[in-house]
Amino acid sequence: MSLFEKAKKDIVEVSSELDEQIWAHINDLTKPPGALGELEQVAFRFARIRRETIPAVPKKRLYTFAGDHGVTEEGVSAFPAEVTVQMVANMMQGGAAINVFGRHVDCDVQVVDVGVNADLSAMEGVLHRKVRMGTRNMVTEAAMTEAEVMQALEVGIALALDAAADGVTLMGTGEMGIGNTTPAAALMHVLLPCDLKQIVGRGTGVDDVGLQRKRDAIAAAVRLHSLDGNDQDPLLALQKVGGLEIAALTGLMLGCAAKRIAVVVDGFISSAAALVACKLNPATSDYLLFSHLSAEQGHRRFVEGLGVRPILDLGFRLGEGTGAALAMSLVDASVKMMREMATFSSAGVSTALEESGEGAA
Repeated sequence: MSLFEKAKKDIVEVSSELDEQIWAHINDLTKPPGALGELEQVAFRFARIRRETIPAVPKKRLYTFAGDHGVTEEGVSAFPAEVTVQMVANMMQGGAAINVFGRHVDCDVQVVDVGVNADLSAMEGVLHRKVRMGTRNMVTEAAMTEAEVMQALEVGIALALDAAADGVTLMGTGEMGIGNTTPAAALMHVLLPCDLKQIVGRGTGVDDVGLQRKRDAIAAAVRLHSLDGNDQDPLLALQKVGGLEIAALTGLMLGCAAKRIAVVVDGFISSAAALVACKLNPATSDYLLFSHLSAEQGHRRFVEGLGVRPILDLGFRLGEGTGAALAMSLVDASVKMMREMATFSSAGVSTALEESGEGAA
């Protein structure tokens, strides 16, 4: 059995066996029930994933996958493809936003070359997992072969297994790749499914002409690969119009779900990978927390379509894992709330029911 098939098979729905105990503890904390709002929901979901009434403070890791895209030949990005290499170098020097936020939240950030269109073998610190030098242009041919998409998926799965062996309990997703909002939008267009005008945004800041080129490129690719209509095969869609970093992110989520590691999903690109992962095994969704609502136009359509509620809404549209890193600090806070706050029963604080005399014999 392949690594991919085993990961898919090992993912099971999160058990509800401890739900009552988890909520009983949260509601016994010295606060009115629900007073900490969404933070209580985050605490509940993390405890549920970890199958612990009061989970340990998470050990955090974030992988930022880097890859290039042949579709940039269609003029879909405001930045040249060379920026991918330059930004990976910036990350390795500790100067990117993800490095700053990773240090801030005490998260181990690792950069993975899964498909940069350059030889990075001499760049120290990068995890070298290159499948190929960027994807092909989806407008004229499939972005990847079947073997390549499977290899990229298994890069992500293998890294999830490494993380599990290292005791990681909270994973963040990140990516870097000029042009990658185009394959992400293409996957959402095909798999949600939804109209191109709803899902295709300006990415790095293309003008109106560039925006129309993006829509035209995706429409042409979808026609070429016969991806019109509902109930498309997610693996085929990923191969035809996806990206190497998106495939690796998909594999990472599958591998984490198989090992009961909670995943904080970053913005638009990572959400496209989450969509593929959930189509491959719907139980994957039980293990995913969405960090933020991206300012990229189509992300709102995505979260509405899947019925998920992101933790933050700060107008982010950077990627790299920046939203995931910041949201991890709130997962930390939610767990520390469960572990460190006094309870009514332990602190001798009267509850509202006790003060009113309700429930007395």
